Amino acid sequence: MDLFKEDKTGTGGGASRDLKPLADRMRPRTLDEFYGQDKIVGPGTPLRKAIESDGVGSLIFWGPPGSGKTTLAYLIAESTQGQFVPFSAATSGIKEVKAVISRAGNFFKTSGRRTYVFIDEIHRFNKAQQDAFLPYVESGEIILIGATTENPSFEVNSALLSRMRVYLLERLSESALVKITERAVSDATDGLAGMNLKVGPEALQFIAAAADGDARRALVLLENTAAFLGEKAEVTVDDLKQVHQRGAALYDKAAEEHYNLISALHKTIRDGDPDAALYWLARMLDGGEEPLYIVRRLIRFASEDVGLADPYALTVAINAREAYHFLGSPEGELAIAQAVIYLACAPKSNASYVAFGKAQTDAREKGSLPVPLHLRNAPTSLMKAFGYGKGYKYAHDFRDALTGQKNFPEQLEGTEYYRPTETGREKRIKEYLDWYKKQRQQLRQQAGADEG
Repeated sequence: MDLFKEDKTGTGGGASRDLKPLADRMRPRTLDEFYGQDKIVGPGTPLRKAIESDGVGSLIFWGPPGSGKTTLAYLIAESTQGQFVPFSAATSGIKEVKAVISRAGNFFKTSGRRTYVFIDEIHRFNKAQQDAFLPYVESGEIILIGATTENPSFEVNSALLSRMRVYLLERLSESALVKITERAVSDATDGLAGMNLKVGPEALQFIAAAADGDARRALVLLENTAAFLGEKAEVTVDDLKQVHQRGAALYDKAAEEHYNLISALHKTIRDGDPDAALYWLARMLDGGEEPLYIVRRLIRFASEDVGLADPYALTVAINAREAYHFLGSPEGELAIAQAVIYLACAPKSNASYVAFGKAQTDAREKGSLPVPLHLRNAPTSLMKAFGYGKGYKYAHDFRDALTGQKNFPEQLEGTEYYRPTETGREKRIKEYLDWYKKQRQQLRQQAGADEG
């Protein structure tokens, strides 16, 4: 467990320890110092009881950066007096896996204690590495602990995942980050107590907010500000702002948070909440999202969720695309915001979306049903001789452009896909369709009577 032992004991002298970043020096030494994840490892929780009884099985910690995944893995090994072995998915192969297993076996034989193999960023594991660990996880020869910021459902193969318990660590709350920062300020062994800093509640709150849920960020900001001001200084919000300037938002266009935020934007627009929708839009843009990606989603939303309740919504969304193309950032982003507001406030209907989905299902599942002869194209005399186009009624030759003729393949006659709502302009479409169906029924009854 040398990875953490050096940080806590200062092996090699105090100067060596002091060279380590504050975030490393202040890693919790006990579970009681591990703040912010009480739902997972607080007193009385299943995991805490498993740790206290030395009954922890293989598991995965899934959570955002700085939420304590690595530290918690170490504390489990420390609390159960096990061997903690960090393993790199990026630099190790099958040979290294077997060597780890061999050392684990020897350690158990000599000490009677277990080995915890810790894999940071387990989502980077390739299939061969995962398969190599599988039999040893299954037999219990090692306790595998993975840490990931990505959804393990997509990144870890099902065979390995089924043998590991997944714990979701939350983004650290500001109250937890305040506690972590206070501990660093007052800790005389590994913290900054020797600098005699004065850090008031407002400064602590600013650090917690600026850290964006990441304990490491909070401690880096505190350490950098302390180095900037020197000993016996009073740390103010203005000092912190000067050092912090503008931190990067938690956002990765290729990772889960990207999908979380676009999902939040889509769902708040659907829910008719322009204020919340503008916030999620701002979050995405602030995080560096490509504005045209957002516009593409808005164009889809206009068809999928607003539909014919307000056909103009699609025009607004497309106009936002054109405006952004013309103006670029940041001016063009206002057009996107305008579209978000309009879509959120527009009447909603997914009737077109549902109708088209049903039609696609029939087209896919019912095969190539023949086109009725009267609807077929008849450009040649041979085709006419086979009845192509025969009996077709040209709608403009009839009153109200209604013919009553059949337009479906025989097997689907009478099918209704589109069922308009009473919302917005779609209400007028519904009134038309009700009238249309009634007129067609009358025309068909009349045609049947004439034939009789």
